[in-house]
Amino acid sequence: MWKTIAIYNPQSFVGYFVGFERIATRNYWKMADKESPSEPNKENPDHDSVENPLPDYKSTLEYLVQKFQDTGTSNKQHKFWETQPVGQFKDVGDSSLPEGPIELPKPLSEVKQEPYNLPNLLGDRMTMSRAIKLYKLPNSTSTPGLRKMELCDVPAVTRLLKNYLSQFVVAPYFDDNEVEHWLLSQENVVDSYVVDSQDTHEITDFISFYTLPSSILNNQNHSILKAAYSFYNVSTRIPLLQLMNDALIIAKQKDFDVFNALDVMENESFLKDLKFGQGDGQLYYYLYNYRLSNALKPSELGLVLL
Repeated sequence: MWKTIAIYNPQSFVGYFVGFERIATRNYWKMADKESPSEPNKENPDHDSVENPLPDYKSTLEYLVQKFQDTGTSNKQHKFWETQPVGQFKDVGDSSLPEGPIELPKPLSEVKQEPYNLPNLLGDRMTMSRAIKLYKLPNSTSTPGLRKMELCDVPAVTRLLKNYLSQFVVAPYFDDNEVEHWLLSQENVVDSYVVDSQDTHEITDFISFYTLPSSILNNQNHSILKAAYSFYNVSTRIPLLQLMNDALIIAKQKDFDVFNALDVMENESFLKDLKFGQGDGQLYYYLYNYRLSNALKPSELGLVLL
């Protein structure tokens, strides 16, 4: 899925990129594009300006392996993956290694019979009753005028998002059609709410979260973990902490089991106060055909990857 992404600069607008991906790997095949050593033109040796034909597959592969080793990638280490039966950096170009399974099949009697213990997460003294008490939420929201987003709210939400996202270095550019497509509430897809001022009937604030359930395996009582993920939120009149607390209450009322959020935009301002637990995963953002001189902080990103 591709969409236009605006790149903002504190001084001026500097450009845009047209796509993103969650995980990227180096493409070593591109190294042979113009860096491979040229060979004499056998058919026309007197005209060096004529392009050389592309090298055959074998010579190209050998060249790429050599380039791979020369860049030092073969010396890289990974503490976890080096303990697993997967291809290793150090093995690249080693023709003595046989093709096929890395580890031979083991008899069932040699397989560990007891399951591994999961790490202790929720603390030693954390019982279910204590967890319920710690994360207890009010029964109703506290923001006056908070209601579900409707089709007629699309232009107002678009204006809110444009103004809010313009402060970030990297952010999507939404028009009315995209706001309607991505953010208008759809059951089990996305939930969006606006704050409708009781005095002026102006849309002043906006919160949203999307649904991403997970399957629960081998459990007779539960089959789905219903998870909500914070999407785009705009605070102008109501404190963001209060808006997000209301988002948690709404999610609980809709029977979500967990509410997740990235530390992008201004999210870090409410994560601790609302008792979010820090996860161990990381997302890396890759800008297509655009180089940044310095790495961006999460607070400089106005983009939520789906």
